[in-house]
Amino acid sequence: MVKLYCLSILYKGPSQATWLKSAFELQSFSFFQRGSVQEFMSFFCKTIVERTIPGSRQSVKEGEYMCHVYVRADNLAGVVISDHEYPSRVSHTLITKILDEFSEKVPKANWPNLQERDVAFPQLQTYLTKYQNPREADAMTKIQEDLDETKIILHNTIQAVLERGEKLDDLVSKSEGLSVASKAFYKTARKTNSCCSFS
Repeated sequence: MVKLYCLSILYKGPSQATWLKSAFELQSFSFFQRGSVQEFMSFFCKTIVERTIPGSRQSVKEGEYMCHVYVRADNLAGVVISDHEYPSRVSHTLITKILDEFSEKVPKANWPNLQERDVAFPQLQTYLTKYQNPREADAMTKIQEDLDETKIILHNTIQAVLERGEKLDDLVSKSEGLSVASKAFYKTARKTNSCCSFS
């Protein structure tokens, strides 16, 4: 079954990306894994946004997941994490729609200083639920023809997105956004070669 796991909106600042709003659908994971899976998805979203040039789109395969990112020229960024079955075009159209709506509701001048808890944008959870079925987005994708003209860079692993010399293991160990339990979860998953299949 096609799955959408995460929709996120971030602001790409000069040194790092900050969270503006996110929504998760993690019912397919065991109760005990959900916290670590959510932390890892958040970590991947932030890492990929920080390594995407403003005005460009990327899609990154990592294990059984696809991470789609669009950083607008004004540094507002959107990320969708889905399975491989979910259509890339629908993901990128959904990101564009979410960012357009968000920028209409939340003034641009506020983005650099906002904290996620202060942002009211319940539409994100609504979209995550509604677009679990990509057919719901058919009408939306037909309208969004301009996506055809936008080149989406596809990477086969997160490693391809990282800067030269950077290693995922190092980023994980330095990350303040990951709990000790999630770092241990990552190491265990790495050893069993299922990393970043988050389960």
